Amino acid sequence: MDNVNATFDDSHTCMTSTTAHRVAAFENRRRRACRLAGMVVLAVWLHVSAWAAEPLTLAVSRGPVSLTVWVAETNGYFEREGLIVRVRDCTSGRSCVEMLDAGADLATAAELVVTLGSFSRADLAIIATISASSHQIKLIARRSAGVTAPSQLRGKRIGTVSGTSAEFFLDSWLLFHGLSADDISLVALGPDQLAGALARGEVDAIAIWEPHAATALKSLGTDGLSMPNPRVYTQFFSLVTTRGAIAKRSDEMQRLLRALLRSQQFIADEPSRAREILVNRLGMEPGSADAQFREHDFRIRLDQALIGAMGRQARWAVREGHVKPEGKMPNPLNLVEPSLLRQGAPGAITLVR
Repeated sequence: MDNVNATFDDSHTCMTSTTAHRVAAFENRRRRACRLAGMVVLAVWLHVSAWAAEPLTLAVSRGPVSLTVWVAETNGYFEREGLIVRVRDCTSGRSCVEMLDAGADLATAAELVVTLGSFSRADLAIIATISASSHQIKLIARRSAGVTAPSQLRGKRIGTVSGTSAEFFLDSWLLFHGLSADDISLVALGPDQLAGALARGEVDAIAIWEPHAATALKSLGTDGLSMPNPRVYTQFFSLVTTRGAIAKRSDEMQRLLRALLRSQQFIADEPSRAREILVNRLGMEPGSADAQFREHDFRIRLDQALIGAMGRQARWAVREGHVKPEGKMPNPLNLVEPSLLRQGAPGAITLVR
């Protein structure tokens, strides 16, 4: 009898163990199914949200300065935030900002565009900088024009885009080398005209941003020379919008900034893949893309140094006659709106108010 009972107990234990195993297995399958269903629901929600949302239009300048935007677009970071972002190309930051009056919600531009714009309008605002570089703008010269050293630019014709960060860089560069705008003959041209004018001998040198500088240098071959490029000006390429757009679409702009913060991390973690995106977007040679990639800091931020640069630019713009001040000079702090970036990356803001 004891043997029978022992056999029964063993059988019962085995059955209980088997049943428990089956219950556990079922519970695991149920949990996996729930997780899968949750992921499907989330994916559908994001898709439907993006589909239903009104697109954000972003005017983007073609150059390495815009890499964070292209990474977000390529890697689907905008969609992950439930956004549809329409990217529109433009040839310069100034033309990008002009698109704000033609339906764009945001634009990428050097901070100088906002500085100059503040003299005639009070609604422009920088919500973040997306790249910073002391070497984004370069001075390219022709050896055949007798230019191989900074001092030899005296009396020469230098082409640039008037009223832009390129002209501000040129003014700072000349001052650093003991020259001034009065020592040269300034030739105002469009960004797409400069490389050709230099190659044809219509100007002796040009001051222009990338990738136009690289194009000009390549077209000249051995006759081309990139002049010494000291840190006379750090350009803060910025995400610009209007106060009205912020009031209407602040939530979407916060999500766009989150997507760009993902891009920042991707660029830091996967530099080779990020450079591939730069090559594909600009049709650049890998070597050139690598060089320009190293010249930029792609952190999303709002630095106090931005405010200092804009203050110097405002005084320069008045001195050079690019603007006519009416009353007080604009306060650069009023041209920056940190509240959106503060939601996702408070440590990226070092503004002093």
